[in-house]
Amino acid sequence: MLLVIGLGNPGSGYAANRHNIGFMAADELVRRHSFGPWRKKFQGQIAEGEVNGQKILVLKPETFMNLSGQSVGEVLRFYKIPIEDVIVLHDELDLPPGKLRVKRGGGHGGHNGLRSIDAHCGKEYRRVRLGIGHPGEKERVHGHVLGDFSKAEQNGWLMALLDGVALEFPRLVKGDDGGFMSKVSHIVSPPKPKAEKKPKPAAAGEKSADAVKGDGKIEDKGASDAPEVEGKPDTPVSNAATAMAQALARAFNKKK
Repeated sequence: MLLVIGLGNPGSGYAANRHNIGFMAADELVRRHSFGPWRKKFQGQIAEGEVNGQKILVLKPETFMNLSGQSVGEVLRFYKIPIEDVIVLHDELDLPPGKLRVKRGGGHGGHNGLRSIDAHCGKEYRRVRLGIGHPGEKERVHGHVLGDFSKAEQNGWLMALLDGVALEFPRLVKGDDGGFMSKVSHIVSPPKPKAEKKPKPAAAGEKSADAVKGDGKIEDKGASDAPEVEGKPDTPVSNAATAMAQALARAFNKKK
């Protein structure tokens, strides 16, 4: 059994904050993999499901960020889950927006949610660090993390990141942290298509290879010989992306 923890603060006033990206990722994970409903338990909200045949518990502590470890500790003791089987989804100031890293153990880096989990449960858990970017000055950090994602962020990299985390989560279950990071990165920032090489112009006096036939005569290509190209149908927006957009919209509208 794995315990996945999304970190955030409870209440509609915090729902769209950058600090709550862990809650958002947990919500999308539960939705994408059709877990059971959220239930109030262990000082938080918990949902159960399976991925790759393995039972998964997803927890959103409702103790507020600074006391997250209290809720996590209750779950670990009740289910007898070792700290090594815990995955924490949390915001990361030291990564650019949309970037992601996975690591096991280490320091809390000033993150109060991690600090609390470390104190109550230990440090040898996996952290999925979800980049929200740094405002540049220490004095602006508090306002930055407790500020809402902009509309452009919501409809751009944030949606892609949450979608990638949920879609590729089975790789984390298998322990393929490197594959998970690579695949999510590809979803958030897909490589640009390579530009087609233009044919070199023929030198003066030369005929192009396409124009010369076996008898040496130049073929007159009329418009009737050109292949017909059928228009490609518009690619439909995926149901998953639509559902996620609606979920994000609900989170942002809670503050209105």
